[in-house]
Amino acid sequence: MEKPIRILHVIGIMNRGGAEAMIMNLYRSIDKEKIQFDFVQNCTGPAIFDEEIRQMGGKIYHCPHYNGKNHFQYVKWWKKFFKNHKDEYYIVHGHLGSTAAIYLHIANKFGLYTIAHSHCAVVVNSYMERLYTIFSYPTRYIADFFFGCSLNAGISRYGKKIVSKNNFKVLNNAIDLNQFAYNKQIREKIRNELKVTNEFVIGHVGRMDNKQKNQAFLLNLIKQMKNQYPVKLVLVGTGVNYDKLVKQAEEMGLENDVLFLGVRSDVNELLQGMDCFVFPSFYEGLPVTLIETQAASLPSVISDTITDEVILTDIVTKVSLNSSLQDWIVEIIKYFNYDRSHSYINDLNAYDVKFTSKWMEDFYIKCQKENLKNH
Repeated sequence: MEKPIRILHVIGIMNRGGAEAMIMNLYRSIDKEKIQFDFVQNCTGPAIFDEEIRQMGGKIYHCPHYNGKNHFQYVKWWKKFFKNHKDEYYIVHGHLGSTAAIYLHIANKFGLYTIAHSHCAVVVNSYMERLYTIFSYPTRYIADFFFGCSLNAGISRYGKKIVSKNNFKVLNNAIDLNQFAYNKQIREKIRNELKVTNEFVIGHVGRMDNKQKNQAFLLNLIKQMKNQYPVKLVLVGTGVNYDKLVKQAEEMGLENDVLFLGVRSDVNELLQGMDCFVFPSFYEGLPVTLIETQAASLPSVISDTITDEVILTDIVTKVSLNSSLQDWIVEIIKYFNYDRSHSYINDLNAYDVKFTSKWMEDFYIKCQKENLKNH
């Protein structure tokens, strides 16, 4: 039997996040007799998905964390890596955008087929975001193929010229839709675990990062809402602002109104226990979480900065971040007593991992054949 084609994925760290979840969904579903995934992570310590990756046959490597000062060390590491593994890989799939212009360029020098993948539509509001844009800009002249989780994510990272070409594709953030289908029994189980009965549960899943995900907005929202309605806020995830948000909630007197659940592996079940999902991000690519909420028949109220590409059902409402908290509340309370028995899964087939993984399998095989033919 032929050995599987090994795809080298380059990413920050394989913890729970949108891009990481998408990669793992593909990995679990893809035919591993034909395709295998290996990973270079831009970190030194272990990651949440490491054990599962190894169980499925994947290999894990760690490159130095790039900080600018170690540029030559970083370049040296990648050159040595590709020299030592030149017979193992034909394809490098780069999800780490900040240094893609470095490692994909080196991969090209070793004759590998290179893929750049944009998972976010970056809005340049800070010094770090400006640096990211500068460092990632040359990628458009280096990679052989380009993916974006949405059209906006592609344009933001590569520009309109690349997005209009045949070597760009919007790759939907695929999930196992049936895992998220609404289930009344699971809803009751989760609400019992969370000790909520008649409260209206507002939920949010995301990396705790106020510069992008804007969870501080949710604390202000729940503080105003609790004076009018019996509500609870459930926050799932961790990140750089986790401790700050916990402290902020305490200072606002919200200890009994906000549940910080941290990183969870049962997000599909937690969504069942919520009544409305609120997502006030400053910017996104195409958030897979909003595909999951629609699969769960969970109404969502989201910021107007998020692409319309994610709205596939009639249970997603957009509100401007410039609107008042009361404007958000008006939209949220429309879903009081909402009947979640209607399934929207048939509307989401384009995001079904069964179809996406088969497409990726064929794509990788085609890329390898093209690369062998050209070398």
